[in-house]
Amino acid sequence: MKKFIFALFFLSLILYGMDIQSKNLWAFLSYSTFNSPEGTYIETYLSVAGNSLFFVKKDNGKFQATINILMTFKQTNEIKAFKKYEFYSSEIADTLNNNLYFVDQQRIAIPNGTYDFEIQLADKNKTTPAVPYTQSISIDFPKDKPSFSGIELIKSYVKSATPTLLTKSGYDLVPYTFTFFPENESKMTFYCELYNMDKAGQDEKFLLSYYIESFESNLKLNEYARVKKESPKGVNVILMELSIENLASGNYNLVLEARNQKNELVASKKMFFQRMNPKAQMAMSDLQSTEIANTFAEKITNRDTLKEYINSTYPIATGIEKAFIRETLKKADLKTMQQFLYSFWAQRDENSPETAWKNYKELVYKVQVNFGTPIKKGYQTDRGRVYIEYGPPNTRSTQYNEPSNYPYEIWQYYTLNNNQRNKKFVFYSPDMVTSDFFLLHSDATGEVYNPRWKIDLRSRIYATHDLQDTQVIQSWGDMEQSYWDLPN
Repeated sequence: MKKFIFALFFLSLILYGMDIQSKNLWAFLSYSTFNSPEGTYIETYLSVAGNSLFFVKKDNGKFQATINILMTFKQTNEIKAFKKYEFYSSEIADTLNNNLYFVDQQRIAIPNGTYDFEIQLADKNKTTPAVPYTQSISIDFPKDKPSFSGIELIKSYVKSATPTLLTKSGYDLVPYTFTFFPENESKMTFYCELYNMDKAGQDEKFLLSYYIESFESNLKLNEYARVKKESPKGVNVILMELSIENLASGNYNLVLEARNQKNELVASKKMFFQRMNPKAQMAMSDLQSTEIANTFAEKITNRDTLKEYINSTYPIATGIEKAFIRETLKKADLKTMQQFLYSFWAQRDENSPETAWKNYKELVYKVQVNFGTPIKKGYQTDRGRVYIEYGPPNTRSTQYNEPSNYPYEIWQYYTLNNNQRNKKFVFYSPDMVTSDFFLLHSDATGEVYNPRWKIDLRSRIYATHDLQDTQVIQSWGDMEQSYWDLPN
């Protein structure tokens, strides 16, 4: 799930989500794609906050809310599929303490292709108009090659007695509509389908694995990895559960892979999610068993230098490593810090951890020279963090003297993490003293999404009290939209 300021659109290869506000109506939409003998389809999971709705009293004395929903799928402005309907909340007896979330699930048949997906939500009992939210989606299920469906997160499931809209592969699946797991959630349950393994040119069993990896570094977390042998079928059903009780706060990917007997990857799928778990801590016994004799880490004996080297790894650290840096580093002894630094790089390059560390140290120095400020190290700044995590942008548009806007930069990446295309980052500097540039908006997974970024960019001369406003009147000399559309 992306972080959001006003509204959120999350896009990955397998699951999509939007945090939507429409004149005080708050909802989260996630969706996934599937294949079937009848054709491909998209399944949507909508969760609406009850305390954002207007409830009407019914004849039976209870209260109910109604939402008008329109979903459309367009190609070059031509509607290819749509669904328009009313969603009724459950009836409740009391609207004063309504902290419920109402969940709606839909299935829409739609063929392979790339679409502009738009959803409009409006409270039927209010006069405010619906506000559209759009996102590009792609559906691609080849006929003869193995591929995964989308990954559906599950709140609960039971064997199906009578098939309903919630039924898949003989189970009634209640969706977990969010991609955020708070501290009180101790497990992750998910459903997925693997197609065409019987057409992969072999009859022998294959290896199905699923694991959690760090989003920032794609580092596989072995304690959250599982593997099993499966017989190839037209549809291999995957309904699995992972304990995340000790998974630290952070950004992650859930990864599914199918490999043949030669360990060749034949299909894979990833889903981005976030975890909040401040109680999780690194097991110190794991560090204490790390052997550092005659390593580069043992040679670093200055505590301040060693601490700085460790702090600089924060942008690419896993959740549990970040917890160590935030909480434990300040009181750790010299040997513990040496063990952490060596273990950090040994996990990323088992054959040559020292080379990996030296290469990263050069990158941190480069970032310091280009993005460091009087009060922040380069790796602590937003531009430095993005540069470290994703590398140099393919294009970088800089505008520091436009008439109405704060100084800003727009970075464009043609490819991010090998699965995101044409992603952009907007940095701006409202603080004219330190010249620090803050990340204002990005359309990349896991980053701040702020549809009001043009308003905030111009906030020194322009203000609006309507949180639904996302556009500004174009003024002479201001080029932010042009540079967003065509970075150079």
